[in-house]
Amino acid sequence: MSLSESFLVRLERLKATLEKESHFLARLKNIAHLLTGNFASSFIALAGFALTARALGPSDYGILAICFAYARGVERLVSVRSWQPLIKYGAEALQAGDVSNLKALFKFGLLLDISAACVAWIIAVVLAIVAGPLVGISAEMTRIVIIFCSVLPFQLTGMSTAVLRLYGRYNVLAYGQVLSSIVRVAFCLVGVLAGWGLFEFLILWMAAQILGALNTNLLAFIELRRRGMGGVLFAPMRGITTKFAGLYSFSISSNLSSTLRSSASELDTLIVGYLTDPTSAGLYHIAKRVGRIAQQAGVQVQAVLFPDLAKAWSANDITSFRKIVVQAQMLLLAFGIAALLFFYLTINAVLLWTAGPEFLAAGPLVIVQTVAVMMNLSGTVLYSALLAMGRERVLLRIALFATIMFHITAFTLVPQIGPMGANIAHIAMSFVLLFGMNYAYRK
Repeated sequence: MSLSESFLVRLERLKATLEKESHFLARLKNIAHLLTGNFASSFIALAGFALTARALGPSDYGILAICFAYARGVERLVSVRSWQPLIKYGAEALQAGDVSNLKALFKFGLLLDISAACVAWIIAVVLAIVAGPLVGISAEMTRIVIIFCSVLPFQLTGMSTAVLRLYGRYNVLAYGQVLSSIVRVAFCLVGVLAGWGLFEFLILWMAAQILGALNTNLLAFIELRRRGMGGVLFAPMRGITTKFAGLYSFSISSNLSSTLRSSASELDTLIVGYLTDPTSAGLYHIAKRVGRIAQQAGVQVQAVLFPDLAKAWSANDITSFRKIVVQAQMLLLAFGIAALLFFYLTINAVLLWTAGPEFLAAGPLVIVQTVAVMMNLSGTVLYSALLAMGRERVLLRIALFATIMFHITAFTLVPQIGPMGANIAHIAMSFVLLFGMNYAYRK
C-alpha cells in the first residue's frame, strides 16, 4: 500500500470514528457555548460585584449581599423549576411531533412559573415583616429587604429555559446571560461614578435582575414563533395530566428535592450573617461568588445532558444512556481538578484585582468551597441521570438526608470557626449526595 493510500485509509477511519461520536461532539459544542457564555457572564458579573464592594465597603456590601441571598433563597425554595418536567415530558412530545400537546405543556409551565413567583413574593414579604423582629433585624434592614423582594414576581424563567434547551438553542441561552451581566456591570459603573450609596445600588441590582429575567423570556418566545409554535398562551390545557401521566407527581418530587438542596446553597449566606455579622457574610458571599464560578460547569453540562438523557431513556437506549453519563463524569472531573489548582495558585491575586485588599481574608474560603464544588460536579451527572430515569422519589430521600447533614454541620461549626464552617458543611452535604446518588444509580 502506497503512502497516499495509507493516508486515505486512516482518514476514512478517522471520519468513521467522528461520525460515530457525532452526538458526543454535538454535546461538547453545546456545552462549549454554555460554558463560554456562562464563564463570560460570571466574570462580568464578578466585576459588578467587585465595583459594588469597592463602592460600599464590607459592611454595606454585606447588607446588600444578605438582601440578595434572602430574595434568591426564598425564590429557590418556592420555585417549581418547571423546566424539569417540561424537558422530561416535552422531549417525548417533541420526538413525536405533537405540537398541540407541546404548546399545552409550555403553557402549563408558564402558569406554574407565574404562580410560584407570586407566592414567593408574598412569602418573602410576610416572613421579613413577621420574623425580622424575632431574630433581631432592625426595621430599616427589614424595609431594605422588602424593597429588594420586588424582583421576585418577575423571576419567570422556567418555561423559557425549557424552550431554549429543548430546541438546542444553547448559544442563545448562553449569550443572553452575557448581555444581562453587561447591563448589570454598566449599572454598577454608573453607581460608582455617581458616588451612590447602599439604597441606590439596591435599586441598580433590582433593575439588572428584572431585565435579565425579561430578556430570557423574550428570547424564548422569539424561538417559539420561529419554530411555528405561536399562540402558546392560548393553548387549551384540558386533560393535560392524562396526556402526560405522572406530570404532577414528577413535578412535586423533583422540585421538593431541588428545594431541599437550595435550602443549603441559597440560605448559607443568611446563616453566616445570622450566626456572625454582616462583614463575615460579605466575605463569605464574595468567596461563594468566586468559588461557584467552577460550579457553573456542572450547571451547563446538566443543561445539555438532561434533554439527551431523557430522550435516550424514553427510547430505551440504555447503551447510549450509560455512555453519556460516563463521558460527562470524566469531563467534569477533569474540569473540577483544573479549577481547584487554578484557585489554589491565583486566588489572592483574583481577590486583590476584583474586590480589593479588604476581602483577601476570603481566599481560604474559596479554596474549601471549590472542594465541595468538585464533588457537586460529579453529582450533577448522576442527578440528571436519575431524574431522566424517573427516580425522583429516590432523589428526594437523598436530598433530605444531605440537607439535614448540612444544617447540623453549619449550625455547629459557624459559631465556632465563622464562615469556614459553612464551607465545611457544604463538603459534608456533597459527600452524602454523591454517595447516595452513586449507590442509587449503580443499583
